[in-house]
Amino acid sequence: MKKFPIIIGVGVLGVFVLLSSVFVVDEREKALVLQFGQVRAVKETPGLAWKIPFIQEVVKYDDRILSLDTQPLEVTPADDRRLVVDAFARYRIADVVQFRQAVGTGGVASAEVRLERIMNAALRAVLGSVDSGTILSDNRVALMARIRDTAIEESRNLGLEVIDVRIKRADLPDQNLAATFDRMQAERQREAADQRARGKEAAQRVRANADRQALETVSAAQRDSDIIRGEADAEKNRIYAEAYGRDPEFFNFYRSLTAYEAALQGNNSSMVLSPDSPFFDYFTSPVGNVSGQ
Repeated sequence: MKKFPIIIGVGVLGVFVLLSSVFVVDEREKALVLQFGQVRAVKETPGLAWKIPFIQEVVKYDDRILSLDTQPLEVTPADDRRLVVDAFARYRIADVVQFRQAVGTGGVASAEVRLERIMNAALRAVLGSVDSGTILSDNRVALMARIRDTAIEESRNLGLEVIDVRIKRADLPDQNLAATFDRMQAERQREAADQRARGKEAAQRVRANADRQALETVSAAQRDSDIIRGEADAEKNRIYAEAYGRDPEFFNFYRSLTAYEAALQGNNSSMVLSPDSPFFDYFTSPVGNVSGQ
């Protein structure tokens, strides 16, 4: 009977030792077995694993893709226009042994502090080599790829694998927004004034061309009308000459009537002429002064 409690105690101790010797590695984790701070084993396969109780300890690290959001960083591009940049990185622990040696007991928190420094240095180096227009444009994939490649190279010593780097925001500092807006407004006003001046110049060219064409058209029409009028006058004179040759008395009578019609117009027409003026020959004689008497 005295041995029964001892057996129970030994059994309990055995169970405790067994439980202390077994640990579970989740599929989302990697584990290191440490003995007096030194790495003795790496467990990357999910399932049960063993360690020496009371002597060895297990440290687990997340094997999933992790995210790091950097603090807003002020950078100065090549054109000296300062920008505030927000970025984030996607990374994972690639080599847990090197990771442990690099960050010690600080773990992921310590690694992210150092990774953020690497990210900030890469952001300043890459974005400082281009102008702000390139950074603010939508076509900045090449810039992010350069930042990612630099971060990949620098973070290998930490046992990390940087998968992707993205720029979330690239804006002007608040104190520069008003000045930048005023400058943009002045540029747009200058462009508008330039466009209006170009429009006025084009309108003047069109108007001058239209005036020239109108003048040419009127001149051509005037020339044609003068030609037609001259031909008509020549034809009229020919007819007059022919009529005069056939009957001079009738021609004189017709010309006198035309002269009367042109001279005596209106109700108050008055003329001062000598009574024996030839102008009134057909008023005193139906046949006029044919003989000149």
